[in-house]
Amino acid sequence: MGRYVLRRLLQLIPVFLGTTFLIYALVWAIPQDPFAGKCGQRPCDPAYIAEMSQKLNLNDPLVVQYFKYLGNLLVGDFGTTFNGVSVGEQIATSWPITLKMGIIALIIEAVIGIVAGVLTGLRKQGFLDNLVLVSTLFLISLPVFVTGFVLRLYLGPQGFDLMDTSVSSDPTFGELILPGFVLGSLSMAYVARLTRSSIVENRRADYVRTAIAKGQPQSRVVGIHLLRNSLIPVITFLGTDLGSLMGGAIVTEGVFNINGIGGLIFRGIQEKEGIMVTGIVTLLVLVYLLMSLIVDLLYAVLDPRIRYE
Repeated sequence: MGRYVLRRLLQLIPVFLGTTFLIYALVWAIPQDPFAGKCGQRPCDPAYIAEMSQKLNLNDPLVVQYFKYLGNLLVGDFGTTFNGVSVGEQIATSWPITLKMGIIALIIEAVIGIVAGVLTGLRKQGFLDNLVLVSTLFLISLPVFVTGFVLRLYLGPQGFDLMDTSVSSDPTFGELILPGFVLGSLSMAYVARLTRSSIVENRRADYVRTAIAKGQPQSRVVGIHLLRNSLIPVITFLGTDLGSLMGGAIVTEGVFNINGIGGLIFRGIQEKEGIMVTGIVTLLVLVYLLMSLIVDLLYAVLDPRIRYE
Protein backbone atom coordinates (compact mmCIF):
# COMPACT_ATOMS: atom_id res chain seq x y z
CA MET A 1 0.00 0.00 0.00
CA GLY A 2 2.82 2.42 0.83
CA ARG A 3 4.44 1.96 -2.56
CA TYR A 4 1.11 2.51 -4.27
CA VAL A 5 0.49 5.75 -2.36
CA LEU A 6 3.97 7.01 -3.23
CA ARG A 7 3.46 6.10 -6.89
CA ARG A 8 0.08 7.85 -6.99
CA LEU A 9 1.55 10.96 -5.37
CA LEU A 10 4.27 11.05 -8.00
CA GLN A 11 1.63 10.64 -10.72
CA LEU A 12 -0.24 13.65 -9.37
CA ILE A 13 2.74 15.95 -9.98
CA PRO A 14 2.57 16.06 -13.83
CA VAL A 15 -1.23 16.27 -13.66
CA PHE A 16 -0.98 19.25 -11.32
CA LEU A 17 1.68 20.94 -13.44
CA GLY A 18 -0.24 20.44 -16.68
CA THR A 19 -3.57 21.55 -15.25
CA THR A 20 -2.26 24.62 -13.47
CA PHE A 21 -0.22 25.65 -16.51
CA LEU A 22 -3.34 25.60 -18.68
CA ILE A 23 -5.29 27.53 -16.07
CA TYR A 24 -2.52 30.10 -15.69
CA ALA A 25 -2.11 30.51 -19.44
CA LEU A 26 -5.79 30.69 -20.38
CA VAL A 27 -7.06 32.79 -17.46
CA TRP A 28 -4.15 35.06 -16.61
CA ALA A 29 -1.27 35.20 -19.06
CA ILE A 30 -2.77 34.94 -22.56
CA PRO A 31 -5.41 37.76 -22.47
CA GLN A 32 -4.09 40.59 -24.65
CA ASP A 33 -4.64 43.59 -22.40
CA PRO A 34 -4.77 42.76 -18.69
CA PHE A 35 -4.99 46.48 -17.87
CA ALA A 36 -8.23 47.06 -19.79
CA GLY A 37 -10.72 48.82 -17.52
CA LYS A 38 -8.35 48.95 -14.55
CA CYS A 39 -8.11 52.75 -14.59
CA GLY A 40 -11.74 53.65 -15.19
CA GLN A 41 -12.73 55.10 -18.54
CA ARG A 42 -9.23 56.38 -19.31
CA PRO A 43 -6.24 54.28 -20.40
CA CYS A 44 -3.82 53.41 -17.63
CA ASP A 45 -0.74 55.54 -17.16
CA PRO A 46 2.33 54.02 -18.89
CA ALA A 47 4.31 54.28 -15.67
CA TYR A 48 1.62 52.29 -13.82
CA ILE A 49 1.56 49.67 -16.59
CA ALA A 50 5.36 49.34 -16.49
CA GLU A 51 5.41 49.05 -12.70
CA MET A 52 2.65 46.43 -12.56
CA SER A 53 4.05 44.48 -15.50
CA GLN A 54 7.36 44.22 -13.68
CA LYS A 55 5.68 43.31 -10.40
CA LEU A 56 3.46 40.64 -11.98
CA ASN A 57 6.18 39.29 -14.32
CA LEU A 58 4.13 40.12 -17.41
CA ASN A 59 7.25 41.01 -19.41
CA ASP A 60 8.65 37.49 -19.11
CA PRO A 61 7.90 34.61 -21.50
CA LEU A 62 4.85 32.54 -20.60
CA VAL A 63 6.80 29.54 -19.30
CA VAL A 64 9.02 31.77 -17.15
CA GLN A 65 5.95 33.53 -15.78
CA TYR A 66 4.35 30.21 -14.87
CA PHE A 67 7.38 28.81 -13.06
CA LYS A 68 7.80 32.04 -11.11
CA TYR A 69 4.13 31.80 -10.15
CA LEU A 70 4.61 28.14 -9.21
CA GLY A 71 7.63 29.01 -7.08
CA ASN A 72 5.58 31.60 -5.22
CA LEU A 73 2.81 29.03 -4.68
CA LEU A 74 5.25 26.70 -2.96
CA VAL A 75 5.81 29.34 -0.27
CA GLY A 76 2.12 30.18 0.03
CA ASP A 77 2.14 33.32 -2.13
CA PHE A 78 -0.87 33.35 -4.49
CA GLY A 79 0.00 36.73 -5.94
CA THR A 80 -1.44 40.22 -5.69
CA THR A 81 -4.31 41.83 -7.58
CA PHE A 82 -4.00 45.07 -9.53
CA ASN A 83 -5.45 46.87 -6.51
CA GLY A 84 -2.66 45.58 -4.29
CA VAL A 85 -4.86 43.05 -2.47
CA SER A 86 -3.17 39.80 -1.46
CA VAL A 87 -4.93 36.85 -3.09
CA GLY A 88 -3.63 34.53 -0.38
CA GLU A 89 -5.17 36.64 2.39
CA GLN A 90 -8.51 36.74 0.57
CA ILE A 91 -8.48 32.97 0.13
CA ALA A 92 -7.46 32.43 3.76
CA THR A 93 -10.49 34.44 4.87
CA SER A 94 -13.05 32.88 2.51
CA TRP A 95 -11.77 29.31 2.11
CA PRO A 96 -12.63 27.98 5.62
CA ILE A 97 -16.25 29.13 5.24
CA THR A 98 -16.77 27.40 1.91
CA LEU A 99 -14.86 24.33 3.09
CA LYS A 100 -17.14 23.99 6.13
CA MET A 101 -20.22 24.40 3.95
CA GLY A 102 -18.86 21.88 1.44
CA ILE A 103 -18.18 19.31 4.17
CA ILE A 104 -21.70 19.77 5.55
CA ALA A 105 -23.16 19.37 2.05
CA LEU A 106 -21.05 16.25 1.48
CA ILE A 107 -22.17 14.67 4.77
CA ILE A 108 -25.82 15.46 4.10
CA GLU A 109 -25.79 14.12 0.57
CA ALA A 110 -23.87 11.01 1.61
CA VAL A 111 -26.04 10.10 4.61
CA ILE A 112 -29.47 10.92 3.16
CA GLY A 113 -28.60 9.81 -0.37
CA ILE A 114 -27.09 6.46 0.62
CA VAL A 115 -29.86 5.64 3.13
CA ALA A 116 -32.57 6.51 0.61
CA GLY A 117 -30.79 4.55 -2.13
CA VAL A 118 -30.37 1.45 0.03
CA LEU A 119 -33.98 1.45 1.23
CA THR A 120 -35.39 1.89 -2.26
CA GLY A 121 -32.96 -0.60 -3.78
CA LEU A 122 -34.06 -3.28 -1.29
CA ARG A 123 -37.75 -2.48 -1.75
CA LYS A 124 -37.91 -1.92 -5.50
CA GLN A 125 -41.24 -0.84 -7.01
CA GLY A 126 -42.75 -0.08 -3.61
CA PHE A 127 -44.27 3.16 -2.30
CA LEU A 128 -40.97 4.34 -0.80
CA ASP A 129 -39.15 3.60 -4.05
CA ASN A 130 -41.60 5.65 -6.09
CA LEU A 131 -41.54 8.45 -3.53
CA VAL A 132 -37.74 8.70 -3.60
CA LEU A 133 -37.61 8.54 -7.40
CA VAL A 134 -40.16 11.34 -7.74
CA SER A 135 -38.54 13.52 -5.07
CA THR A 136 -35.05 13.10 -6.49
CA LEU A 137 -36.33 13.91 -9.99
CA PHE A 138 -37.92 17.03 -8.49
CA LEU A 139 -34.62 18.07 -6.88
CA ILE A 140 -32.66 17.43 -10.07
CA SER A 141 -35.04 19.55 -12.16
CA LEU A 142 -35.18 22.39 -9.61
CA PRO A 143 -32.44 25.06 -9.87
CA VAL A 144 -30.33 25.42 -6.73
CA PHE A 145 -31.14 29.11 -6.33
CA VAL A 146 -34.88 28.29 -6.30
CA THR A 147 -34.34 25.63 -3.62
CA GLY A 148 -32.32 28.06 -1.52
CA PHE A 149 -34.78 30.92 -1.91
CA VAL A 150 -37.82 28.76 -1.05
CA LEU A 151 -36.22 27.17 2.01
CA ARG A 152 -34.93 30.48 3.30
CA LEU A 153 -38.33 32.10 2.76
CA TYR A 154 -40.47 29.44 4.41
CA LEU A 155 -38.13 28.20 7.15
CA GLY A 156 -36.96 31.64 8.22
CA PRO A 157 -38.64 34.46 10.16
CA GLN A 158 -40.71 35.51 7.14
CA GLY A 159 -42.26 32.06 6.92
CA PHE A 160 -42.85 29.43 9.61
CA ASP A 161 -39.88 30.73 11.67
CA LEU A 162 -38.51 27.22 12.23
CA MET A 163 -34.87 28.26 12.18
CA ASP A 164 -32.54 31.22 11.85
CA THR A 165 -31.56 31.42 8.19
CA SER A 166 -29.11 34.31 8.59
CA VAL A 167 -25.38 33.66 8.32
CA SER A 168 -22.78 35.74 10.16
CA SER A 169 -19.44 36.86 8.75
CA ASP A 170 -17.70 34.04 10.64
CA PRO A 171 -20.37 31.32 10.57
CA THR A 172 -20.43 28.22 12.74
CA PHE A 173 -21.30 24.76 11.45
CA GLY A 174 -24.82 25.22 12.81
CA GLU A 175 -25.40 28.36 10.72
CA LEU A 176 -24.23 26.55 7.58
CA ILE A 177 -26.55 23.53 7.86
CA LEU A 178 -29.30 25.03 5.70
CA PRO A 179 -26.91 26.46 3.06
CA GLY A 180 -25.08 23.12 3.10
CA PHE A 181 -28.32 21.26 2.49
CA VAL A 182 -29.16 23.57 -0.41
CA LEU A 183 -25.66 23.21 -1.84
CA GLY A 184 -25.77 19.41 -1.66
CA SER A 185 -29.41 18.92 -2.65
CA LEU A 186 -28.70 18.22 -6.31
CA SER A 187 -25.85 15.81 -5.57
CA MET A 188 -27.97 14.14 -2.88
CA ALA A 189 -30.53 13.23 -5.52
CA TYR A 190 -27.82 11.76 -7.75
CA VAL A 191 -26.32 9.79 -4.84
CA ALA A 192 -29.73 8.30 -3.99
CA ARG A 193 -30.33 7.21 -7.57
CA LEU A 194 -26.80 5.91 -8.02
CA THR A 195 -26.97 3.91 -4.79
CA ARG A 196 -30.34 2.48 -5.71
CA SER A 197 -29.15 1.37 -9.16
CA SER A 198 -26.01 -0.20 -7.69
CA ILE A 199 -27.98 -2.05 -4.97
CA VAL A 200 -30.50 -3.39 -7.50
CA GLU A 201 -27.70 -4.60 -9.78
CA ASN A 202 -25.62 -6.25 -7.05
CA ARG A 203 -28.59 -8.00 -5.42
CA ARG A 204 -28.46 -10.52 -8.27
CA ALA A 205 -24.72 -11.16 -7.88
CA ASP A 206 -23.45 -14.65 -7.05
CA TYR A 207 -21.72 -13.63 -3.82
CA VAL A 208 -25.01 -12.25 -2.46
CA ARG A 209 -26.93 -15.41 -3.29
CA THR A 210 -24.14 -17.47 -1.73
CA ALA A 211 -24.28 -15.45 1.48
CA ILE A 212 -28.05 -15.90 1.66
CA ALA A 213 -27.72 -19.65 0.98
CA LYS A 214 -25.27 -19.94 3.89
CA GLY A 215 -28.00 -18.65 6.18
CA GLN A 216 -26.34 -15.37 7.08
CA PRO A 217 -28.69 -12.75 8.58
CA GLN A 218 -30.02 -10.10 6.25
CA SER A 219 -28.25 -7.31 8.12
CA ARG A 220 -24.87 -8.95 7.45
CA VAL A 221 -25.72 -9.74 3.83
CA VAL A 222 -26.72 -6.12 3.20
CA GLY A 223 -24.13 -4.38 5.37
CA ILE A 224 -21.05 -6.51 4.68
CA HIS A 225 -21.55 -8.04 1.24
CA LEU A 226 -24.07 -6.00 -0.70
CA LEU A 227 -23.48 -2.46 0.56
CA ARG A 228 -19.69 -2.43 0.50
CA ASN A 229 -19.51 -3.42 -3.16
CA SER A 230 -22.42 -1.20 -4.15
CA LEU A 231 -20.79 1.88 -2.62
CA ILE A 232 -17.75 1.87 -4.92
CA PRO A 233 -19.35 4.06 -7.66
CA VAL A 234 -21.01 6.20 -4.97
CA ILE A 235 -17.67 6.85 -3.24
CA THR A 236 -16.19 7.82 -6.61
CA PHE A 237 -18.94 10.38 -7.12
CA LEU A 238 -18.70 11.74 -3.58
CA GLY A 239 -14.92 12.03 -3.71
CA THR A 240 -14.90 14.21 -6.80
CA ASP A 241 -17.98 16.12 -5.70
CA LEU A 242 -16.27 18.05 -2.89
CA GLY A 243 -14.33 20.17 -5.37
CA SER A 244 -17.47 20.69 -7.44
CA LEU A 245 -19.41 21.80 -4.38
CA MET A 246 -16.82 24.40 -3.41
CA GLY A 247 -16.38 25.63 -6.96
CA GLY A 248 -20.13 25.76 -7.57
CA ALA A 249 -21.05 27.55 -4.35
CA ILE A 250 -21.47 30.92 -6.06
CA VAL A 251 -25.27 30.72 -6.21
CA THR A 252 -25.75 29.28 -2.72
CA GLU A 253 -23.42 31.85 -1.14
CA GLY A 254 -25.27 34.60 -2.98
CA VAL A 255 -28.67 33.44 -1.70
CA PHE A 256 -27.48 33.31 1.92
CA ASN A 257 -25.04 36.27 1.74
CA ILE A 258 -22.02 34.13 2.61
CA ASN A 259 -18.55 35.57 2.05
CA GLY A 260 -16.93 32.41 0.72
CA ILE A 261 -14.89 31.22 -2.22
CA GLY A 262 -17.89 31.38 -4.58
CA GLY A 263 -18.31 35.10 -4.03
CA LEU A 264 -14.58 35.59 -4.36
CA ILE A 265 -14.57 33.85 -7.75
CA PHE A 266 -17.55 35.91 -8.90
CA ARG A 267 -15.90 39.19 -7.92
CA GLY A 268 -12.66 38.07 -9.56
CA ILE A 269 -14.48 37.39 -12.83
CA GLN A 270 -16.53 40.57 -12.58
CA GLU A 271 -13.48 42.74 -11.91
CA LYS A 272 -11.34 40.80 -14.43
CA GLU A 273 -8.81 39.86 -11.77
CA GLY A 274 -7.29 36.86 -13.51
CA ILE A 275 -4.73 36.25 -10.77
CA MET A 276 -7.55 35.85 -8.23
CA VAL A 277 -9.42 33.33 -10.37
CA THR A 278 -6.20 31.46 -11.14
CA GLY A 279 -5.30 31.14 -7.45
CA ILE A 280 -8.73 29.82 -6.45
CA VAL A 281 -8.96 27.35 -9.32
CA THR A 282 -5.44 26.10 -8.53
CA LEU A 283 -6.58 25.40 -4.98
CA LEU A 284 -9.63 23.52 -6.29
CA VAL A 285 -7.36 21.44 -8.52
CA LEU A 286 -5.42 20.36 -5.42
CA VAL A 287 -8.70 19.35 -3.75
CA TYR A 288 -9.72 17.26 -6.78
CA LEU A 289 -6.35 15.50 -6.93
CA LEU A 290 -6.21 14.71 -3.20
CA MET A 291 -9.82 13.49 -3.16
CA SER A 292 -9.16 11.22 -6.13
CA LEU A 293 -6.24 9.67 -4.21
CA ILE A 294 -8.41 9.15 -1.12
CA VAL A 295 -11.13 7.54 -3.24
CA ASP A 296 -8.63 5.10 -4.75
CA LEU A 297 -7.49 4.09 -1.28
CA LEU A 298 -11.07 3.60 -0.10
CA TYR A 299 -11.67 1.08 -2.89
CA ALA A 300 -9.46 -1.43 -1.08
CA VAL A 301 -11.37 -0.85 2.15
CA LEU A 302 -14.76 -1.44 0.53
CA ASP A 303 -13.79 -4.35 -1.70
CA PRO A 304 -11.27 -6.86 -0.22
CA ARG A 305 -10.61 -8.22 -3.72
CA ILE A 306 -8.82 -4.96 -4.59
CA ARG A 307 -5.19 -4.94 -3.52
CA TYR A 308 -2.60 -2.28 -4.28
CA GLU A 309 1.06 -3.11 -4.61
